[in-house]
Amino acid sequence: MNKNDIKPSEATHFPELALNLITREEHNISRKQISDNALKVLYRLNSAGFDAFLVGGGVRDLLLGHTPKDFDIATNATPEQIKKLFRNCRLIGRRFRLAHIMFGRDIIEVATFRGHHQENTQHIAQQSKEGMLLRDNVYGSIDEDAERRDFTINAMYYNIANYAIHDYAGGVEDLEDKLIRLIGDPETRYREDPVRMLRAIRFAVKLDFDIEEETADPIEHLAHLLKDIPSARLYEESLKMLQTGLGLETYHLMREYQLFQPLFPTISEFFTADYSSKTEQMLDLVLDATDQRIEEGKRINPAFMFAAMLWYPMLAKADELMATRNFAYYDAVMEAGNLIIDEQVKTIAIPRRHTATIREIWQLQLRLPRRNGKRAFRLMELNKFRAGFDFLEMRGEIEGEETKQLAKWWETFQNAGRNMRQAMVADIDGANPKPKPRRRRNTKKKANSAS
Repeated sequence: MNKNDIKPSEATHFPELALNLITREEHNISRKQISDNALKVLYRLNSAGFDAFLVGGGVRDLLLGHTPKDFDIATNATPEQIKKLFRNCRLIGRRFRLAHIMFGRDIIEVATFRGHHQENTQHIAQQSKEGMLLRDNVYGSIDEDAERRDFTINAMYYNIANYAIHDYAGGVEDLEDKLIRLIGDPETRYREDPVRMLRAIRFAVKLDFDIEEETADPIEHLAHLLKDIPSARLYEESLKMLQTGLGLETYHLMREYQLFQPLFPTISEFFTADYSSKTEQMLDLVLDATDQRIEEGKRINPAFMFAAMLWYPMLAKADELMATRNFAYYDAVMEAGNLIIDEQVKTIAIPRRHTATIREIWQLQLRLPRRNGKRAFRLMELNKFRAGFDFLEMRGEIEGEETKQLAKWWETFQNAGRNMRQAMVADIDGANPKPKPRRRRNTKKKANSAS
């Protein structure tokens, strides 16, 4: 039977995993490396008679000697039982119910062990005809939970009761071999949740691992399934992929596996075999700059990244509007901006606060060349001036000539004293003198004299 013919009911088979128990003496994880808040949750669950495990990326990162970003917990307590134990608990999620234990800004996520959703249960699971899980509130044992996890390196559990690690899928071995490997049949698992393809790429780049051959093989021909993922979820995933410090490398690997294209169809229209288009040059430039800012601990704004990524597709649309609908340049850019953003948010739901900033950055590209009179001084007072200028500099690196000269002028103007600024503007005014107003003929006086 062809894998493409797998029915939802048949796509729910999970492999039988063999437990490898790693005692405290055999691993390097210490409770000193676990956050105090995570330990509080683990101990309280354990004291109440429930199983409590640190799980997933937290265990993986600790074994690798890294500092985990999050400390997630798995337990046999139901969300309702968890809520009774913790006053600072909030239940979230429809696809799968989760408990968030809040300690100020620090949130510890607690999940109930997941079971096999094809079994009869009072909790409801639901799949699409493509095999994608739409709802997954089915609870089970730790063994079943391990089978339901995506990658072997995320199926390791640190037991707070005896400090042992439960490794169900050979995760420790894959950590040593630096491999990203899916648990179960890769095509089935990707169809259940196509975002797993993005996660495979993200973990491979983040950990500097290779994607195991069978895990990698189906990705390219299943990449189109990402079109069925809600655009709000893909927005969050796009930030994880491109704005966590390894965006440039992640983008190139996404392109290799045809995963960037369904997320950014408008941009991918301008892809070339040799990565030579202005759109591709800008992608490399803005993602590299974003990575550098993150490394330096500077703030980043998703709107700036999206503004840069969509700029040349927007200009191409503006050229089309001028050619086909006789738009003036300014009007064409404004309308093209609306059309390109409207198209992009269909796949990635960029929030309105960011789309407004994107438009401001684009509009500044039209205003920055106009520096005569008091305009240059007024432009510098605008809230988004710095973002507009930074983008102008990037454009200068790609376009050269007039754009690069304009960016240099603005760089000098910002760093100059008031007298020099006035002189620079005077030079602009001198090079572009205002036309003298035409004198109005006094027709009334002539009419009187004629009478």
